[in-house]
Amino acid sequence: MHFSFLALSALVATSFALPSVNHVLHEKRDKLPPGWQYHEKLDRSKVLPMKIALTQSNLDKADEFLMDVSSPTSSNYGKHWTHQDIANKFAPSEETVETVKSWLTSSGIAADRISRSQSLGWLKFDATVAEAEDLLKTEYHLYKHSTGKPHVSCPEYRIPEHVTRHVDFITPTVHFDAKIPQGVAKPQPQPVEKRDPTSTAAVGHPVQTKVALGIGAPTSGSLPKKGATLSRQTVLDRLREELQNCNRFITPNCLRALYRFPPGLTANPKNSYGIVEYTPQAYLQGDLDMFFANFSKNQVQRTPTLNSINGGVVQTTRQGFQFNGESDLDLEYAMALINPQKTTLYQVGDEVQGASFNDFLDALDGSYCAGDDPFQDASYPNPAGGFPGPKNCGGFAATKVISTSYGYNEADLTAAYERRQCMEYMKLGLAGTSFLFSSGDSGVGGNGKRCIDPATLEYNDGSSGIFNPGFPSGCPYITSIGATQIVPNASVTAPEKACETVIFSGGGFSNVFPLPSYQASAVKSWFTNFPPPYGADRFNNSQTTRGFPDISANGANYIIAVTGQFALIYGTSASSPTVGAILTLINEARLYAGKSSLGFVNPFLYANPGALNDITLGSNPGCGTQGFQAVPGWDPVTGLGTPNFPKLLAAALKLP
Repeated sequence: MHFSFLALSALVATSFALPSVNHVLHEKRDKLPPGWQYHEKLDRSKVLPMKIALTQSNLDKADEFLMDVSSPTSSNYGKHWTHQDIANKFAPSEETVETVKSWLTSSGIAADRISRSQSLGWLKFDATVAEAEDLLKTEYHLYKHSTGKPHVSCPEYRIPEHVTRHVDFITPTVHFDAKIPQGVAKPQPQPVEKRDPTSTAAVGHPVQTKVALGIGAPTSGSLPKKGATLSRQTVLDRLREELQNCNRFITPNCLRALYRFPPGLTANPKNSYGIVEYTPQAYLQGDLDMFFANFSKNQVQRTPTLNSINGGVVQTTRQGFQFNGESDLDLEYAMALINPQKTTLYQVGDEVQGASFNDFLDALDGSYCAGDDPFQDASYPNPAGGFPGPKNCGGFAATKVISTSYGYNEADLTAAYERRQCMEYMKLGLAGTSFLFSSGDSGVGGNGKRCIDPATLEYNDGSSGIFNPGFPSGCPYITSIGATQIVPNASVTAPEKACETVIFSGGGFSNVFPLPSYQASAVKSWFTNFPPPYGADRFNNSQTTRGFPDISANGANYIIAVTGQFALIYGTSASSPTVGAILTLINEARLYAGKSSLGFVNPFLYANPGALNDITLGSNPGCGTQGFQAVPGWDPVTGLGTPNFPKLLAAALKLP
């Protein structure tokens, strides 16, 4: 008995000496989204469909993987991965799976209640509210929308410290995207990414809810800028001496002369070019036909191949430059420049809610869907109506080249949101897709010429303040396209300059993304040889972050047909589809030679600066400054320069 008592005492002492599990804050909601109010504490007997998003593995090697298939010096150049290869490589590790399962089982969630998703990235189980509250050290409440729709949420939650690196996020928790279950039913919540708790951008600017969904709005600062309206007779007169008037009126043939590329002749079935539009932006068939009748006659009555995503509709009820200018521009030039190759139109979002870049990426990669942010991305069904759902998660193929003429300010969104999206561009680059984005039209300022007040960190009128870089231009896994123009009164064969007519080429340095290896030499050379006259109070001059744009193309005086009239248009919105068409023609040649598509093209471009026309004139003013100057070599105005098609083609055909 004496021994037993001592043994029991020792056991008790030992048990009390064991360290307690330290739970740490994982996510916290700083405010309720608009329209939602607290209703009541949730009944602890209710059953919740719990989902844990596991952290992906090998993300630290992602850049290495992409460079292996994208760098011209790699023996694996062009050996793009299958989507299954990508899913397997980035699937959570067994350590992650077992650590999280062990935490759950030790907390009373039996192993036979836990299942793993087909995508491998999720653990799922049903739990009572009482179990979930104990597991996550939180309280669940019922909230109601002004429409009467209920939602389950908690203000914050905690998990064991040793588990945090294995868990991205958990639903339902702080995210307003899970319906209240009825009885033991299992509704499917649409979870969101782990957000910065402060809901501010990297530079400190406060992030506004649903700003991402406004990308296609007629007031969006990323849309092209309209110039003079032209009569049909004026256009016909200019066509008689088309190449002599390129300094005033850009046409498809002017672009061919500028960058020395021929009309398309073939349509390899393996080749493809995609243009992305965000509702309510939409083309008018009458405008395409009017343009083609003058500049590409055999395309009259041709239409792009429509991929409608989340109720995406080519709407015709609202017409005008603000609704049709972007889409008309993109499709008129993309289709004309690659003809007879077909163009795919990704029309994203309904007329009620619109859409974000994430909503488009969801349609290309179903596994990405699970991390959308209801504070920024579309949710279905929408209480306000529109597309009833379910959301398009996968089911759409990515074309070989995808051009997007829209963009955000980097300060519009949280760094976490941007990093997650950037990694998805990396994965799609691994699969062989080239993503192009326009760099913006306000020089070193942001969309709408807005800069950041250094005192309040709010946007100002653009007359002073901190430079406002764009997104996704700052993402190192896309190709950012700036704008040039023909020098006034110069010929189409003369060197161009940075665009300084109506718009200024967007350019600068990210506050979120590090300097990529393929760009390091070019950026460091610029800082060394052409140090800018601004300090850290104006822009990120650390020399350690991504610079943009990568390359440029003409962005001034494009003739387009819009709402039944010819007009001049300006913007990097014109530059991006032009570069996309040139890359598509290069892909055409590579595919006929039995080679792969170019895929992520930046390493190829930076390895072949001599295959681009260096731009050394002009600047990109903004924020009360002259911005940066175009100089020999790469610069944050026009990047490496504009395409020289014969040289780019020759360099591309030398690659495996």
